[in-house]
Amino acid sequence: MNPKAAMIFAAGFGTRMAPLTDQTPKPMIKVNGKPLIDHCLSLLDGFETIVVNTHYLAGQIETYLANKPNVTCLREEPEILETGGGLKNALPVLGGDPVVVMNSDAVFAGPNPVPELLARWDPDRMDALLTIVPIEQCIAHEGSGDFTLGEDDTLIRRGKNLTAPYVYSGVQILKTDRLAGISETSFSLNLLWNQMIAERRAFGWVYSGKWVDVGRPSGIQAAEKALVDV
Repeated sequence: MNPKAAMIFAAGFGTRMAPLTDQTPKPMIKVNGKPLIDHCLSLLDGFETIVVNTHYLAGQIETYLANKPNVTCLREEPEILETGGGLKNALPVLGGDPVVVMNSDAVFAGPNPVPELLARWDPDRMDALLTIVPIEQCIAHEGSGDFTLGEDDTLIRRGKNLTAPYVYSGVQILKTDRLAGISETSFSLNLLWNQMIAERRAFGWVYSGKWVDVGRPSGIQAAEKALVDV
């Protein structure tokens, strides 16, 4: 039940990153001279199976990753499948064990979160383990926080509160068996999280370093500065 496969979400339109994404998919936007997709792959050293979903300007990502034998690109057509649908679509490649799942629009200025997550993963009591970041350690992020932590580090959503102390970083370990019970083709992973949170099976681990949201052009320079300051 320890994750041996990983998925990177790279299908989005990158509208917040416009105009840089008018001709370039967001995962190919460079930070420190290296595409964001490479920053993700560097966190997954040692994984033999990595799936990258594609949709918007998919050919650029697929061509760039074509020489990586452990990476499988899955193009979503005709419609984008969102995070939950994309993960469900990738299960034939990923297999049935828990997977490491990550977004492709963030940079970690500090230790690699993936080994830390793996060390804390307890499948007997967890269905999800999310890397969360204290809001004061988030850079170029415009949100108000996503979660608080309950007893034994279980996740509690912000709900109707104006703020929450932790932001979801985009990196998690997730069991995928519940996906079979969702009939929709295109859906958010929030559907899975809601079930897991209600059953106290979703947990958070607090990242110790800085985390940079590279969802907008301003995040690029912020990420480059943060990486220098590590």
